[in-house]
Amino acid sequence: MTPAGEIVGTALDGLRLDRAVALVADVSRSAAARLVAEGGVRLDGAVITSGARRVAAGEALAVEIQFRDDPVPQPDVEVDFTPVFEDPHVIVVDKPAGLVVHPGAGHDRGTLVNGLLARYPEIAEVGDPYRPGIVHRLDRGTSGLLVVARTDRAHRSLVEQMRHHLPERLYSALVRGHPQASAGVVDAPVGRSSRNPMRMTVTDRGRPARTHYEVERRYVEPAQVCLLTCRLETGRTHQIRVHLQAIGHHVVGDPTYGAGRGGDTLGLSRPFLHARSVSFSHPVGGRTVRAESPLPPELDELLESLS
Repeated sequence: MTPAGEIVGTALDGLRLDRAVALVADVSRSAAARLVAEGGVRLDGAVITSGARRVAAGEALAVEIQFRDDPVPQPDVEVDFTPVFEDPHVIVVDKPAGLVVHPGAGHDRGTLVNGLLARYPEIAEVGDPYRPGIVHRLDRGTSGLLVVARTDRAHRSLVEQMRHHLPERLYSALVRGHPQASAGVVDAPVGRSSRNPMRMTVTDRGRPARTHYEVERRYVEPAQVCLLTCRLETGRTHQIRVHLQAIGHHVVGDPTYGAGRGGDTLGLSRPFLHARSVSFSHPVGGRTVRAESPLPPELDELLESLS
């Protein structure tokens, strides 16, 4: 990590934090917004994650920038995915379970981004060059809808909508046990586990996170499980999985947050978590775009076997 920073002077006094970071660190506004959102910016020693926060003269602004030497992702025509909506500005993709969204540790090729670059080469210039076009993410084992920007204008608009929790994202999740209430909200900060850096957990050191859930159907045979609709108010890493585990109802088939004990998977080789619906304001014109995705066959078949 390479630090950049300075004492806020009168020239920056009153600016939004993301604008000030862009100027101090000499990065784009979108890159500055990501640095802020990902906890890479401090004011007087305190991490600030709101780009809308106004800076004041005399505050110490510190920015940590991570320089990456790995090559940018390349097109891969072999990556299979299904667009359910596309126009010159936006794509909504139905991602299959098992497909990694973008290159990272252990996954330098064969990701959704590689496939997107093959089909929509213009996204190479949109947003983060290592995650071009990506507005939000889905875990590798989660299937369903993902929004991708085709232009910088669309990317800025969609990222801003996500930051203000405006898009509606609904998930179907099959969980162990029966929640007592028919609906509820899990309001608990999520951060990286101090015991296992590959896991997230509910922790006071985490970032604010809220997940709404509603019971769709309760099953008793061959196991006590429950089908939930979950709505993300925030979008932290592994948020739904962590929140449901925290209230004692982990996602069926989840190898990280509860599965792997005997018949706990109910025969699934993936978590029963599917991003079934997304709606957002179109970045050009503002009309509401809504996309839906049916349950994949393996999840639908499991539900058919329950009673």
